[in-house]
Amino acid sequence: MNPESSTAPTPQRPAEDEPPGSAPAKVVAASMIGTTLEFYDFIVYGTVAALVFNRQFFPAAAPGVGTLLALSTFAVGFLARPLGAALFGHLGDRIGRKRTLMLTLVIMGGATVAIGVLPPYAAIGYWAPLLLVVLRVLQGAAVGGEWGGAVLLIGEHTAKGRRGWATSFAQLGSPLGLLLSNGVVLGTVALAGSDRFASWAWRIPFLLSFVLIVIGVVLRRTVEESPVFQQMQVRQGTAKSPVAEVLRRHWARLLLAIGVTVVSFGGYYVFTTVGLAYVSLKKIPSSYGLYGTVIGAALTVPVILGSGALSDRVGRRPLYAVSAVLMAGWAFAFFPLLDTGSAVPVVLSFAAGIVAWSVLYGAQGAFLSELFPSRVRYTGASIAYQVTGALGGLVPLLSLSLLQSLGTTVAISVFVALTAVVTLVALRLAPETYRLADEGEGA
Repeated sequence: MNPESSTAPTPQRPAEDEPPGSAPAKVVAASMIGTTLEFYDFIVYGTVAALVFNRQFFPAAAPGVGTLLALSTFAVGFLARPLGAALFGHLGDRIGRKRTLMLTLVIMGGATVAIGVLPPYAAIGYWAPLLLVVLRVLQGAAVGGEWGGAVLLIGEHTAKGRRGWATSFAQLGSPLGLLLSNGVVLGTVALAGSDRFASWAWRIPFLLSFVLIVIGVVLRRTVEESPVFQQMQVRQGTAKSPVAEVLRRHWARLLLAIGVTVVSFGGYYVFTTVGLAYVSLKKIPSSYGLYGTVIGAALTVPVILGSGALSDRVGRRPLYAVSAVLMAGWAFAFFPLLDTGSAVPVVLSFAAGIVAWSVLYGAQGAFLSELFPSRVRYTGASIAYQVTGALGGLVPLLSLSLLQSLGTTVAISVFVALTAVVTLVALRLAPETYRLADEGEGA
């Protein structure tokens, strides 16, 4: 079936109505601070959960069980993301991008700060893990609505021909959040010491999220609503039920958007979380993997910006295709390099894998949002991104299960290659969007 047959084509927006030039600097900054906070909160939680949450919130369980329970709360956040995408996507397409982004920022950051002051199991018993899960769900739901709004706020302030470059700044939240979270956690451990960190100093990285909230709120209060959303309100009104409209009229584009994004999360979590777990299992110094991820994150900053800019010239699909092929190929070199146990090959393995992923990531914000018309764009792009994000949260479990059952890392590499095939097939079916007028109604 032709994917286009499920949607009702409407005229593209006249070129003269497009936003003039690029998004204002304050719009870019307001969006970027939100995505940085998003990744900072998620990565800090995952790191601290692995290190100390078993003792703070699950001390009644056996040590191994406590760690498993602590990490399961990390997974809960991933499961909440698609629900948040639907909820905040609905609000973003109904009441506006700016107001919804203010809401997601406050909820996301507020939940993170609340975790930082949450009493441990020793103080309030079973209420401690229960409240932790509730806060984690709130955090995950807010994250589900943050990315789509941040990308749209920039993209809908920017004219055709510059949207890839402009929205790539929102994508910088991933490497910046990774660098910031790792820096804060490592700095806190260094200053407080391992014992004090496990006892109380683990709260500091969560509490520091308050600083990002304040900066984000100040910046977002000063920006104007997306001109595309304002004009849509005047011309055609907002969708009454954006989620239902996406599922009814744009289901094919939603499936394609999910398909093209599959390799992004499949490869990313193998080259980061799975790789770090494998290094630990092989008794290789964990610092090698951490250095590799930090170096890789730093290198992705120019790659993401360059990829976004290049996608405005050659299209979004070629960048996706190149990245998918690179990740599939590198997956078969990744584990043999780790098996050497030597510092340079291990660091190179992590860094190169993350850089291969970033080629795709720079074009992702523009591509996913352009696949949907403006009246349901927040909803469509957010659901597509967060559904694959939730599936990505299962990649470490699947990968380690394959390793345990088959006894070889080749199975994990084949898995990454299969996600690349899914993305390449979806790319073949998906339209190229970079030449569409801002309304994005080629969908």
